[in-house]
Amino acid sequence: MDLDAFTAVHSPGWERLDELARRRRLSGAEVDELVRLYQAVATDLSRVRSSAPDPELVTRLSQLLARARARIAGAHEPAWRDVIRFVVVSLPAALYRIRWWTIGVTAACLAIAVVAGVWVATQPAALAMMGTESQRLDYVENAFASYYDPGIDFATMVWTNNAWIAALCVGLGITGIGPAYVLLNNAVSVGATGGMMAAHGELALFLQLISPHGLMELTAIFVAGAAGLRLFWTWVDPGPRPRARALAEEGRSLFTVALGLVGVLLVSGLVEGFVTGSDLPWSVKIIIGAAVLAAFWAYTLVLGRRAVADGETGDLEDDRAGYSVAVAG
Repeated sequence: MDLDAFTAVHSPGWERLDELARRRRLSGAEVDELVRLYQAVATDLSRVRSSAPDPELVTRLSQLLARARARIAGAHEPAWRDVIRFVVVSLPAALYRIRWWTIGVTAACLAIAVVAGVWVATQPAALAMMGTESQRLDYVENAFASYYDPGIDFATMVWTNNAWIAALCVGLGITGIGPAYVLLNNAVSVGATGGMMAAHGELALFLQLISPHGLMELTAIFVAGAAGLRLFWTWVDPGPRPRARALAEEGRSLFTVALGLVGVLLVSGLVEGFVTGSDLPWSVKIIIGAAVLAAFWAYTLVLGRRAVADGETGDLEDDRAGYSVAVAG
């Protein structure tokens, strides 16, 4: 394809579509013309992408189509459409694509937590690092259980705190060190606390209080850490894609994960705020926590597998993500 000749022939139609898309009011005939030109430019974009994927031209046409589509469809319908697409397609696809990273991070963090817990529970010197004997006893007998105070204020505090931790894992992902440090610190902290409770004969209480919300809460942190580490690995090994393009695509996809985790952590915060410290039997509390975790993995595996099979990655749609240059491989 002669790109210059193609541009010269079709530019008048592109400019006319841009003019109509920017107008505040359109007549009936102009609306019909807008729709016709939108379809024509969409065809032009497809031809450019397949025959001569010039980055600047693809970006120009993508942005033009986005403006025209918003003008045609209006404000409300696309908003609901985007929300539904995010929940049903983009988020599960993004979560599914990092499932093995999530499983690996989960296994590593659990192993570190167990080692830290056993060390604190069996080594007097390690136990002494957790505080004086009176401080440890006060924490085990009072502070740990009283922390879980049912109510919306507590649930909100837990939600924002965990969302911040998840954001750090994703936001610092490109460094590799950032998410690794957050995950390591979190695993050692949880394990050491469990070890201190075990050393004072309260391991059962620790598991009872942390399990209802912790199953989902910790999994969300592991997902965030996996997302961050996946971004770092993309920087190290971008595969056949140019490094900048690979980072852009994976970064947008993992930002989808970060947004989704806000909702996931809201659910775990509600469980921690209203279930963990409630008067429900412990068996019921743990069943609720396990059900929430099972629902998350069912959502990820069922909807995610389906979305990925359809070619979804969790990235933005083509006309919003910008251009992509064809690469070999």
